[in-house]
Amino acid sequence: MTNDAAQKYPLLAMPHVRLHGTVDNAMYDRFCDQLSASPDEGMLVVTITTLGGDPEVARAMGDDVRLLREFHGRDILFLGKVAVYSAGATFMAHFPVEHRFLTKGTRLLIHERQIDSTVTLSGPLKMQVANLKAKLHEIETSVDIEEEGFRDLVRGSSVAFEEVRKRAPDNWYIGADEARDLGLVLDVI
Repeated sequence: MTNDAAQKYPLLAMPHVRLHGTVDNAMYDRFCDQLSASPDEGMLVVTITTLGGDPEVARAMGDDVRLLREFHGRDILFLGKVAVYSAGATFMAHFPVEHRFLTKGTRLLIHERQIDSTVTLSGPLKMQVANLKAKLHEIETSVDIEEEGFRDLVRGSSVAFEEVRKRAPDNWYIGADEARDLGLVLDVI
């Protein structure tokens, strides 16, 4: 990080919200508690270290960040530390690129959403058509949500949406320096 950036973002060393572990309801509770205890004015810093978890919880935390930014004019910085995998990258996508930072050696993991589901067909045939259509709609909606997140993640960077779509099925790991060079984050500290 340059001297200019260190002077501009001194709060990166003193985050207001520190998140670590699985992205789940317990993390969301900690996030809300720490956010409530943060100063009512000025820039905030949120850090996360995670191997992943529930993408919908990540989206909910991200929406809280967006609402603070849009409705209260708060500047909120993202600092990813060590591992920002899966749902962590989903959360990061809710911050503008110019508000994203990673610590040295941090890795991002971007991949497709996962499903583990069994469809049981039993009963009247017409009901099975409805069951299969419902499962298909669930999958299609999940793909739409995933693609919205990919677009948010790359907005303002040099990475094209199609590149993420192409690489996500193979678990795309991105080091901190590469993320900076691709414009996915502003800087590495």
